[in-house]
Amino acid sequence: METPRTVQAWHALAATRDPAGLGALLHEDCVFRSPAVHAPQVGKELTTAYLSAALVVLGPTLTYQREWYAEDSAVLQFTADLDGVVVEGIDMMTWGADGRITEFTVMVRPVKGLHTLIEKMAAQLFG
Repeated sequence: METPRTVQAWHALAATRDPAGLGALLHEDCVFRSPAVHAPQVGKELTTAYLSAALVVLGPTLTYQREWYAEDSAVLQFTADLDGVVVEGIDMMTWGADGRITEFTVMVRPVKGLHTLIEKMAAQLFG
């Protein structure tokens, strides 16, 4: 299967680490789920904030390893190095007929990597 347009757009964003493109890529009612936050983060504004922070924190070493696609969704397996702590994870995304992301879920391992990611994300989001 050919790489879906939405995934291509996400990869372009991740490569440049420029969150400016998130506005066009995310649906207004997008839901973001993080392993660091218990409740889903609902809405384009919150999803943009979390994904923008993730581009800063993970972006410099973010490498996608494998990908699986369906008609309206994808799972992207990645690795990143956070100050010597290697994080492995997946991004799961779904999109609507217009190609805009409606759900973005992140899962991360190992627990040490998750703790490091939580710390760095909090610093990026909340200063």
